[in-house]
Amino acid sequence: MHLTAAAAGFLLLAGIGAAAADTVVIQPEQETVIREYVKKQPLASVKLPGVELNVGTALPDTVELREVPNVKYRYTVIDNRTVVVDPDTRTIIKVYD
Repeated sequence: MHLTAAAAGFLLLAGIGAAAADTVVIQPEQETVIREYVKKQPLASVKLPGVELNVGTALPDTVELREVPNVKYRYTVIDNRTVVVDPDTRTIIKVYD
């Protein structure tokens, strides 16, 4: 019983580590490029009732994502907040107020 609990605990911690490894970190130079581009290319804000603007939230396919030149990530404006999105997973990786 103790061995099983220890093994389960280890697997839980391993899962947490794997989830943390999936966290996207935007490099400072990319952050600068994104911020400057978004200022120069403003978008109209859209409303998404029921969608929380948190890191890790997946956006529906109906939300148009705009490219940022020379950066992998895309952006859109929801509820007057700019969000940076991973285009492969459509998950929010950064929210700017």
